[in-house]
Amino acid sequence: MLPVIYSDEFLDHKTGKYHPEKPERLTAIANALKTATFADKIAWRSPTPAPEQPELMSLLVKAHSPAYIKKLSLIASSGGGPLDGDTPVSPRSYDVALLAVSAWLDGVEAVLKSGNPAFVLARPPGHHAESDAGMGFCLFSNAAIAAFFALEQPGINRVAILDWDVHHGNGTQAIVETHPQIAYCSLHQYPCYPGTGRATERGFYNNVLNLPVPPGSDITVYQPLFEKKVVPFLTSFEADLLIVSAGYDANAADPLASINLQSEDYGLFTDYCLGLTRKILFGLEGGYDFDALSQSVLATIERCLL
Repeated sequence: MLPVIYSDEFLDHKTGKYHPEKPERLTAIANALKTATFADKIAWRSPTPAPEQPELMSLLVKAHSPAYIKKLSLIASSGGGPLDGDTPVSPRSYDVALLAVSAWLDGVEAVLKSGNPAFVLARPPGHHAESDAGMGFCLFSNAAIAAFFALEQPGINRVAILDWDVHHGNGTQAIVETHPQIAYCSLHQYPCYPGTGRATERGFYNNVLNLPVPPGSDITVYQPLFEKKVVPFLTSFEADLLIVSAGYDANAADPLASINLQSEDYGLFTDYCLGLTRKILFGLEGGYDFDALSQSVLATIERCLL
């Protein structure tokens, strides 16, 4: 059984009819999982309500400034508004973003308890959220906060984050690159939003590996990068937990980028990860074509069940 942590409350972060990061992304994935051939092997779990996560707020301030947290709360409680040109906040967005963080924390606990993968099916995404600013559809840095939480657990001394979203996780990198116990690896289209993630960036402790790829790249570009760069980097770091910022917008069908991966390619990526460890937390980031997104998530989860 593979835990999938999900709540209908994640649909209450409203972004507007024409915004690509919309609630229907999650319903499409959930419906696909419920009708998949392996549906009986999915263990659906509700996230712990944010007020019942005793460490949530203390972890939140490890990643984000109190001023930013307060700003986001005030925008939501005042009826909503824009954080920036493409990151809307609705009245429930703050609470939903806290619940998403809680879901990622639950995911860490599930993986460490079982020694096997779990998938967090939550929104809003998080890898663009910086310490003092939300951006790029992201409100809180879910993966970074999950890494901080994991390091507080017994026997966890090092955590690696693999970000295969088509966009560079500028927020995640900025938050974790100063921590020697956390490694960050990103494969992303360049040039592309947000314009960060140069290959020359190595972090403060040689704990960052950025692998920018040009528009039009497909699995013939990605596979050698996994084999010659990603796997050796993660192997040498010897992490006790692997967190995957699982964005699926490098799919050829995705409207927001120009990479030509196919849904089944994410199964191959998952195989590389499973070759390193079964202690993997997958958490949803981007992916905006509903069918491609759903099939890519299915490819990830199916490999975990083999």
